[in-house]
Amino acid sequence: MKRIFILLTLILFGLSVQAEGITLTGEARFDWVDMSQIQRDTTIDYYKNILFGDDSVNNYTKDEFKKEFAPYLKDENSKEHYMLAKDDVKETKDANICAFYFKKNILIIYALQYKNNPHNVFYYDPYGRLRYVDVISENYPNFPYNSKQYKANGKLVSAIYFTSKDMQYMYEPDGKFKGLWYKEKMYDKNGKQKVIRTNW
Repeated sequence: MKRIFILLTLILFGLSVQAEGITLTGEARFDWVDMSQIQRDTTIDYYKNILFGDDSVNNYTKDEFKKEFAPYLKDENSKEHYMLAKDDVKETKDANICAFYFKKNILIIYALQYKNNPHNVFYYDPYGRLRYVDVISENYPNFPYNSKQYKANGKLVSAIYFTSKDMQYMYEPDGKFKGLWYKEKMYDKNGKQKVIRTNW
């Protein structure tokens, strides 16, 4: 559940991004529950092939990960960012910020999406040590786009294909379909509702 919650930060960040004063949005028609099982399976396979195709990075070695994200392995301003996140500050002139709590009052992770590097989201523990990175496709913030989240050891956590602000297809690291998010509800491969989220 924590993985889902962390990855869904992207939705919050995506809502706040503007390009030259124009807010970018997308629309989706929701017909998942009305589709036949063959149609749902075909759709699941289609987005899986995009996310896990031949030229996609599904795992980094530790060395590859450290080399690619070297400037972000430690948040040098962790005390400031931690306090901003704890005070519910969502944005500074340099970054979007999001806080993740345990039992509503213990901040366990904060996330930074730097405005000069919007295709990554960096998740830090309270000591400023990098724990996760989201790698977002180049067409972000325009829909559709996709995102993959990696642990700090380079291993893939999950992958999401965003067809719009309202609709996202989520997959496990092995390519197994986790569910379709439509607004605040997640549906399984059979069209049955599974989960409700509160941060949509």
